[in-house]
Amino acid sequence: MLSCYFTTIGFYISSMIVVLTCYAFLYGKLYLSLSGFEAEIVKLAKRRGNEPLKAALASQSLVQIGIVMTLPMFMEIGLERGFRTAIGDLIIMQLQLAPVFFTFSLGTKLHYFGRTLLHGGAKYRATGRGFVVRHEKFAENYRMYSRSHFVKGIELAILLICYWIYGSAAPDSTTFGLLSWSMWFLVCSFLFSPFLFNPSGFEWQKIVEDWDDWQKWISIRGGIGVPSNKSWESWWNEEQEHLQNTGFLGRICEIILDLRFFVYQYGIVYHLNVARGDKSILVYALSWIVMVAVMIILKIVSMGRKQFSADFQLMFRLVKLFLFMGAIVVLSLMFTLLSLTVGDIFASLLAFLPTAWALIQIAQACRPFVKGIGMWGSVKALARGYEYLMGVVIFAPVAILAWFPFVSEFQTRLLFNQAFSRGLQIQRILAGGKKDKKN
Repeated sequence: MLSCYFTTIGFYISSMIVVLTCYAFLYGKLYLSLSGFEAEIVKLAKRRGNEPLKAALASQSLVQIGIVMTLPMFMEIGLERGFRTAIGDLIIMQLQLAPVFFTFSLGTKLHYFGRTLLHGGAKYRATGRGFVVRHEKFAENYRMYSRSHFVKGIELAILLICYWIYGSAAPDSTTFGLLSWSMWFLVCSFLFSPFLFNPSGFEWQKIVEDWDDWQKWISIRGGIGVPSNKSWESWWNEEQEHLQNTGFLGRICEIILDLRFFVYQYGIVYHLNVARGDKSILVYALSWIVMVAVMIILKIVSMGRKQFSADFQLMFRLVKLFLFMGAIVVLSLMFTLLSLTVGDIFASLLAFLPTAWALIQIAQACRPFVKGIGMWGSVKALARGYEYLMGVVIFAPVAILAWFPFVSEFQTRLLFNQAFSRGLQIQRILAGGKKDKKN
């Protein structure tokens, strides 16, 4: 079955291996940099004058160009229609942003094929055929591609930023760019392809309407009879159906995969000034105080919403204000006493944001237990905050580009070129002529 590449599972396995290789590469580089092993290799190479050893750390940048994936197609077109035609077709594909589209579709195959292998529940998703001329709202794109592309793109972006901060093999920005440009291409394709190929995706009026619609969607609570396109809570519950129907082994596999996020926290905590060179496990244990405090605050807010939000709205809002101000004061004092710099604060965000996301994912896999201890409301509140933050991070670059009219013009030319526009007009004329003949 693997020999019949495009007709059976061989293509899906290959697509999954390609993206998983990117994960393995970035997590391996992050482990080498955070553990200090990469710095020792660089020092050893400098001391012994071993330049090939240093070059080996960045040699994979030559493989990341993607020529290996493009070569079979180029050879097939060259043998059938000539190599001059193959070069022309290859250039046209780049101008039409075909690599962006196919990189994005790679993420779709990875996500749903991997989820089916872990939890089962394969089903058909209608993708439609023909030209798409209708503008899809931001909330709809977020619902469709949040778990399959946006989460993975942000995770890879955080990995790249952490390696840029703590890596030793790429001492300057130029070397880092040559080492990681293809990874950034993968990240940008995962995050922004739905908006690049969305008609009127960069028109300012559409952007304003999409933002209002997304804010309404994420703020409305779910319930019986509330569809997923009207409420974030209903959509969030639907996205967990595969965990509710999976077996014990599927839940264990999900938890094991989520443990990868703790690499950020464990490695970065010991690089902050708070550690001061101390390698004791107590330093890592103290970092969990922040996570426990956040969960306690969310639990208090969740309990207060149920008991006081209806009858004592003013008191409930004052309690939330005091909790928020108290958290700011405590964090300010902690940063001052520990002499943390702006870079340390930014790095701590990179450490604890993935950690809290891992806790959310593990809580979803252990939903019956979390509900039993009464922490499901806190998990839901934390997840809503993460969804809002992720939406802002993705929406902000799109809104900034929408400020410039030439971006919308470029997108229109890209999606609706003259040949397509001419064919569409002829199709409408022929359709009208057929109706006139019938009449």
